[in-house]
Parts: sequence; C-alpha cells; structure tokens
Amino acid sequence: MGGSLVSNGERLRAILAGCAANPPVAIVPGGGPFADAVRTAQAALGFDDRLAHCLALDAMGRMAEVFSALEPRLAIAASPGAVAGALARGVSVIWDPVALKAGHPDIAESWAVTSDSLALWLARTIGAERCILVKSAAVPAHADPAALARAGLVDAAFPGFAAAYPGAIEIHGPDASPERHAA
Repeated sequence: MGGSLVSNGERLRAILAGCAANPPVAIVPGGGPFADAVRTAQAALGFDDRLAHCLALDAMGRMAEVFSALEPRLAIAASPGAVAGALARGVSVIWDPVALKAGHPDIAESWAVTSDSLALWLARTIGAERCILVKSAAVPAHADPAALARAGLVDAAFPGFAAAYPGAIEIHGPDASPERHAA
C-alpha cells in the first residue's frame, strides 16, 4: 500500500478495514511522509544510499505501526516467516521489513527499490499467488512493469522483481473499491 495513501485517510481506513475483514492479506506499507523525510535529509546532508535505504525501511516500519493503530485487527509481523505463518492461520497482517536492514543479496540498497518492489519480493518469498499494489495515482490499464517504472508509478527495480515473480500482479488506483483491494 503506497505511503501516499495517507493523504486520503478515509480511503486508507476503508482499505485497511477491508484487509482485516477479508483475511488472509499481507500488507506491505510504503514509507509515506517518513520516507519523504529520509529523502529530504539525504538531499540536505549527503549521506549514502545504504543508510537512506535502512532509514526508508524504518519509515515503512513506522507506517506499519500507523496502519496497525488505524486498524487494530491488523498485527505487525517482522519477518517473511511470521507473515507466512499469519497467512497460514488465516490472519491478515502488516509486514515491517526491519530484518532487511541487515541487507539481502536480492535487494539493492538504493531508492531504486521501494515498497513496490519489496511487496513483490515478499510475495515471491512467501509463495503468494497474487500481489496487489494499491496506489493513490491512476494507473493506465494493461501497462507493463517497464512502462509503469518509466512513468514513475512504480520504482525503477520493479520490472526486474515483476519478471521474477510467478504470480499475478494487480495495481489498483484510487477508483478501486476497498473490497477489491482485499479480494
């Protein structure tokens, strides 16, 4: 779920409620304003991309806490194994990617990888059959991953992660109903 969804609290709450009411769903939160603060600080202070990546992962974790506070039926899981376990029990959960701060060979430590690619990475890691990205911007129908990346609707690494993911990928813009997100 893109971090920019915080700009529409009503929609965000409805989507979270839909995910809680229609388990099992694993939510990968974008970093939203917390990640924006990391971008601003990096531009002002010039620290390296590895630190920015770690701070952006922290931003996603903080957004996981916000999502859980908005929808208390959604617990936070801090590892892919914990996410998979919750889904196996039929429970919806929010993923905090804190464990990735130690690094992972499949994940570049740069702004080329955001929650979009991390959602695909998690879906592949846990064997999810479908990955749905929920965006605040309208998404052209039938656009391929490379075109979406060029348009700035997903991150630059997304096409590579999409090619490696064997499941279905859906991208829902602002016109999709909350039930459709969790379906």
